[in-house]
Amino acid sequence: MKDLSNLSPAEGSHRPVKRLGRGIGSGTGKTAARGHGGQKSRKSGGIAAGFEGGQTPLYRRIPKRGFTNASFRAHFNVLSLSDLNRFEDGFTVNQASLNEAGLLRTPKNKVKILANGTLEKKLTVEVHKLSGAAKAAIEKAGGTVKEL
Repeated sequence: MKDLSNLSPAEGSHRPVKRLGRGIGSGTGKTAARGHGGQKSRKSGGIAAGFEGGQTPLYRRIPKRGFTNASFRAHFNVLSLSDLNRFEDGFTVNQASLNEAGLLRTPKNKVKILANGTLEKKLTVEVHKLSGAAKAAIEKAGGTVKEL
């Protein structure tokens, strides 16, 4: 019987670690499976990411354009239409009610609703952003939309 005090991996799921450089009789002695010399056989061998053999790398050949100040970027909690089905008919859905229902990952961020799923309730929705399809679906269900 297997229980938490008597666990073992499934048969064949674990292979022993190949121990390199442990003498000629081990099968991986001498060059330790690294071939004969060259940059990649050294302990710190290998090339840096983006290195192109001395040619000016792509990230330096292409001109830089523009600037995005990420500290002022608007961050959104993204919700689906199907998330709104947990509210009763005629309910006003806003940032406070969404936070109370535990739907917001970061309460201080703005709210955006996308048209994933279907909406079966008539709701008044007050959020910062909606996709066009989400807005149409809310109004089709008999609800109203107010963008903040």
